[in-house]
Amino acid sequence: MSYDFIGSSKFMNFVKFSILRVSLGLSSKVLNLQTVEISLNMKNETVKYEVPSIVTILFQGDSITEACRDRTKDADMGTGYVKMVANRFSTEYAGKRVRFLNRGVGGDRVRDLKNRWQKDCLNLEPEIVSILIGINDTVGKYFWNKPTSTKSFEEDYRIILEQTHDILGAKIVLLTPFIVYMTKLQLINKIVLKQKIGAVKKLSKEFQTLLIPLDRIFDEATRKRAATYWSTDGIHPTQMGHSLIAQSWLKSVSAILR
Repeated sequence: MSYDFIGSSKFMNFVKFSILRVSLGLSSKVLNLQTVEISLNMKNETVKYEVPSIVTILFQGDSITEACRDRTKDADMGTGYVKMVANRFSTEYAGKRVRFLNRGVGGDRVRDLKNRWQKDCLNLEPEIVSILIGINDTVGKYFWNKPTSTKSFEEDYRIILEQTHDILGAKIVLLTPFIVYMTKLQLINKIVLKQKIGAVKKLSKEFQTLLIPLDRIFDEATRKRAATYWSTDGIHPTQMGHSLIAQSWLKSVSAILR
């Protein structure tokens, strides 16, 4: 793309072109920078600089991420932590060109995420991918009569991360699944969930992703306020629970977006 600036020599001497590269902690490949040529006709010179296109952040997961979003509207972000992240970031950093997408689907296990990864991630070409998955792989045995083994969970998750890393070269943010303890059954599930949490932490280290330990964050939160303050049923967050996730996400990720 080229632009011609034509004017008097006095005007041209006044104009100073400063080359601004916006750094988001991402490579030029990830930023998808567009080279722009500016021709200075008065001196027959050309200045080339790169303009960052909109950075896309994709949120993936199950019903916690989906949070009642309207799946018929691509830009709908639901009513949970994804919308809170988008609103808070867009307010504080209004000058940044960032697009937020929510593709969470209620009831999803990691195998479901893997099956729709091409359509709901790779095709969207995001620069940052945030994933919260695993609770349905733990409590799903009550709905599908077949729990997801930790081995299968890790294998499917690894495929997702490999594709995201190798094909997109995107920054990856992993959030650990969590249970807010309310009942004896949830305590049992919480113990089982630790295996999935361990797998997420292992993969995070392997792929050098950002990691947000929601299991620990919610454990600490319930020492300050009752579990019902943070979750409606031990799995789905209240608005305060969603706010806690959003706060934790922004605290961890904002550094690479400033």
